[in-house]
Amino acid sequence: MSAVLQPDEARFEPLTAERLDAVLRIEQAVYPHPWTRGNFSDAMASGYLGQLLMAGDELLGYFVAMRGVDEVHLLNITVAPGYQRQGWARVMLDALAIWARGQGADWLWLEVRESNARAMGVYESHGYRRVGLRKNYYPADHGQREHAVVMSLRL
Repeated sequence: MSAVLQPDEARFEPLTAERLDAVLRIEQAVYPHPWTRGNFSDAMASGYLGQLLMAGDELLGYFVAMRGVDEVHLLNITVAPGYQRQGWARVMLDALAIWARGQGADWLWLEVRESNARAMGVYESHGYRRVGLRKNYYPADHGQREHAVVMSLRL
């Protein structure tokens, strides 16, 4: 299902094991090298922040972030295919920044595939800056690896 929703129709809920099947369906639809159930389960078991962006019973997207000393690291942010290009990634980035400030963080960090210009554009328009490169960070097709662009946002 896909529809244009208004921000006041959306809400955040914690990522739970009961919602993992829905998260994995989106993860597998969006990424050629998706996170596994184990990746999400490990993140939850480690106490990382996992948030679902919901409208009614519809899962619009989700993010997972890890708190560190004076910083928060965004590990995964995904918008369901039918809701992309509607501003929902920005809603989640705003929610993450609010939470991170509440945790006393001074910085937000993330990595993004070097080939993912669309995502880098979203992050840059949100104030993130490119600060480095992690070589051969992500798995790629045919046993290859892809570099990650490291980005940060000063809170």
